[in-house]
Amino acid sequence: MKSVLIIATAAALAATAFSAWLYEGEWGSRGTGNGQFGFPRTVSVAANGNVYVGDSGLNRIQFFTPSGSFLGKWGSRGSGNGQFDDLEYLTVAPNGDVYVTDYDSCRVQYFTPSGSFIGKWGRRGYGHGEFIGPDGIGVAPLGRVYVVDSGLDRIQYFTPTGSFRGLWGSRGSGNGQFEWPGCLTVTRNREVYVGDIELNRIQRFTGSGSFLDKWGASGVGDGQFDEPLGLAVAPGGNVFAADTGNDRVQYFTPGGSFLGKWGIFGSGPGEFDSPFDVAFSPDGKRIYVADTRNERIQYFKRTNPAVAPASLGRVKALFR
Repeated sequence: MKSVLIIATAAALAATAFSAWLYEGEWGSRGTGNGQFGFPRTVSVAANGNVYVGDSGLNRIQFFTPSGSFLGKWGSRGSGNGQFDDLEYLTVAPNGDVYVTDYDSCRVQYFTPSGSFIGKWGRRGYGHGEFIGPDGIGVAPLGRVYVVDSGLDRIQYFTPTGSFRGLWGSRGSGNGQFEWPGCLTVTRNREVYVGDIELNRIQRFTGSGSFLDKWGASGVGDGQFDEPLGLAVAPGGNVFAADTGNDRVQYFTPGGSFLGKWGIFGSGPGEFDSPFDVAFSPDGKRIYVADTRNERIQYFKRTNPAVAPASLGRVKALFR
């Protein structure tokens, strides 16, 4: 039994600490046609594996198969239902509905998986359910919708149809405070991670806003950021951040310990020019990156090399 436990722990250690993310494919180019983009800012993946991309420069949403074959689109510039003044972030809810923040219109809209308009809420203001620049958005497993109210340095949360339920945050550098929060993601156990752009840090909260952890600082070192504009949590709990200004993706344990990174500035495979967002396939074996200024989506696959002998020795030492 002891040897089985050692082997299982070694495998977990390998999957966590020695995973590598290798380039697998890409799609997209600059343009207005199907499968082309004009500033693809945000990406999210549905439970069936389809990939939704918010094409902010064209104020539209396109969706694709897991390998990038075009399936459909909707949206245009405007203030009507299904239109956007400044499409910011999108997320696919567990039931398949697509929630989108419209920055300039200060509202949230939501749609069926194929783009039919369902509803909306929000307007410009300082009250509950009002926004000054709604930004990142995430949906918890039971449907609660979290919205980054960036201009007011707070997080608001709602029922799936937009009824206000609570908020937290204020301007400042303390725990639970923000200086221009941007992106947000919600885990399977309903914890909320928020990227704080001006402070170049990530904070973690309970679903009701109680502070749990933080990490990050301005810089180019491991665990430092130059505008973390996209966040995603893998099924195993590790946190992945689009480090936009540093043209890379970094990943961490749930509490913020640095695990790895990849990417440099460029336009080749595995290179980035301002990656704005990241999203996982349902099984966690593939990650999609919105390579925004390269006008494409890149995707990477996880590989788990065999446990190195030294690593196995570390595990054995735990049981002596």
